[in-house]
Amino acid sequence: QMDKLVLFMDPGKKAEVMKDYTLTDKSSPNYSKLAKSYPALSNEPVYILKNIDKSEIERINLTMGKALLTVSGINGLKENAKGGAIPFNNTKLPANTDLFALFAKLPQEQRNSIEQQMNNKFASLGENMVTQSAVPLVKAEYTAIGIKADKIQNRYILNTGFIMLLISLLGAACTIMVAFLSSKISAGVGRNLRKDVFAKVENFSNTEFDKFSTSSLITRTTNDITQIQMLLLIMIRMVFYAPIMGVGGVIRAVGKSTSMSWIIALAVIVLLCLVLIVFSIAMPKFKIIQKLVDRLNLVTRENLSGIMVVRAFNAQKFEEGRFDMANRDLTETNLFVNKIMVFMFPAMMLLMNGVTLLIVWVGAHQIETSSMQVGDMMAFMQYA
Repeated sequence: QMDKLVLFMDPGKKAEVMKDYTLTDKSSPNYSKLAKSYPALSNEPVYILKNIDKSEIERINLTMGKALLTVSGINGLKENAKGGAIPFNNTKLPANTDLFALFAKLPQEQRNSIEQQMNNKFASLGENMVTQSAVPLVKAEYTAIGIKADKIQNRYILNTGFIMLLISLLGAACTIMVAFLSSKISAGVGRNLRKDVFAKVENFSNTEFDKFSTSSLITRTTNDITQIQMLLLIMIRMVFYAPIMGVGGVIRAVGKSTSMSWIIALAVIVLLCLVLIVFSIAMPKFKIIQKLVDRLNLVTRENLSGIMVVRAFNAQKFEEGRFDMANRDLTETNLFVNKIMVFMFPAMMLLMNGVTLLIVWVGAHQIETSSMQVGDMMAFMQYA
């Protein structure tokens, strides 16, 4: 079979392929050991691939794929010959003609012309499609020399599945550790901030006390530090993690198809615009919320500390009205901010589903022209 394959390789490609294979027969020094792995070796010599690295294998994949598809196509011509004739190079030959021997005897110029025509057809398919199409032919060659390809595939699936399971368990352990460490770090930072803020306030002068109300200092020590603690917790759990996933996803997606990378760029631009619009509306309200929380604390503190005076002047209804107004203002502002922030999630889901539809639309056209495979489109969709 190798003699047929090299007929359709130029001298440079032929030399590159042949140096990676060893012709083994019964006179080879390690014949007894190899015969167990290659049962056909007892009947005929076999070309065995040397122990080469992955980059070298990828380098000869396309050359071997083209040759295998060409040999398979010629065999198909002989099997499907109609009327006892085979159409070959604009002529009709008898069905029992050895096309490979005929091709070997053709003048070099004519062989180069035929090879150029075949390369043009392979170029329209694309390198990935050529190598993928040659996989069943490679499996048939394994079967022909007595190797059980299904057994190799099952072993590969089990080994790969075991590695994936270990990675999943490692990921689960890392998730638990991140949750534990983020909680511990954020709680410790919050504790230290409260301690430092209290110590700082204790050292205030009378002039500095006049600049800050008691309710504002209470808010700074409780609510604000809690918000900082939650921000630190989210940053450790998500903000540090998201860019790694985002950059990795983009790299992997572009590696699958550079022609559809504009879809990711478009999605990122739309997402950034959405985030900027939402935050431009919500940020001023967040600042107002801080003042409203101070106002609510002030009213509550005055009501509690002066409860005897309020009762003495029968001003319960007035104080209830003050608290109700402060509470209503804070509630309405919080509701407005939450409505704006809640809008982000369905908008992002709509954007993600739109990107998926766009990938399927563009990918379907590329699959139709054989410039992309279905598997690559699905992988691009997952990474995007």
